[in-house]
Amino acid sequence: MLKIRAFRAVDDPEACEKYIEGHSKLLKIYFGINQITSAKTEWAANPASYVVIAESPEGDKVYGGARVQVVGGSQPLPIEEAAGKKDFQVIEMVREYGTRGSGELCGLWNSREVAGMGLGSIFLGRVGVSLAAQLKLTSLFALCAPYTVDNCMALGFTVETSLGNNGIFFYPHDNFVATALLLKDAVTLPQASPAERAAILDLRTHPVQKRTEPTRRGEIVIDYQLQLSSFHYNDPEFLLVNDSQRLLNKMNRPELKY
Repeated sequence: MLKIRAFRAVDDPEACEKYIEGHSKLLKIYFGINQITSAKTEWAANPASYVVIAESPEGDKVYGGARVQVVGGSQPLPIEEAAGKKDFQVIEMVREYGTRGSGELCGLWNSREVAGMGLGSIFLGRVGVSLAAQLKLTSLFALCAPYTVDNCMALGFTVETSLGNNGIFFYPHDNFVATALLLKDAVTLPQASPAERAAILDLRTHPVQKRTEPTRRGEIVIDYQLQLSSFHYNDPEFLLVNDSQRLLNKMNRPELKY
């Protein structure tokens, strides 16, 4: 059995440390990358940062993780920091979508121990998109390595060809390529594959459940614990770092129906 749970970063610093350690180790040892914007650790103190981790049932070992970082927290989105200097339109687009509730699905990783199960490429991404309902987000950005683009598109993302070179950026180094994607409708998910859309909506309806999932290494029971206990939009610190117009948009935006 594997447990996948979601929480606000500031609510569980110890779990954030385990996530950071595992992600950093993977990037450095297996990919030779010392730092990328989605791996910077400031997010752990960001009032608008949420974490998804896959761990052992006892919670003593973390096998992978992902994050959803909401626009308007104490730091820019990773895609803004990574690509904004190369194309200012990235920042403009994030701000535009941010007024209606937006964020970024970022920092997906899984350890070699669970390689081949689809943990980082399928299950964690699916969970990240499902959290949009609780977070009141209407869209999500992503900056993906080539081998994860198809999986993101199955979740409903599309390549944002207006950014970079038809959506392509050289990141984090000149010999690495990343693709900018945008999930324009995180509410109804019209571009998602039927199977992924059904799975995401089921997790939204039943954020706490146990389900047997098929993987390339055989079936596995996953204990989903996805009900968040606190939110950025109720946090005075989050509200203080937002300008008055964006705050007005957030407070007056009608309640979303998922």
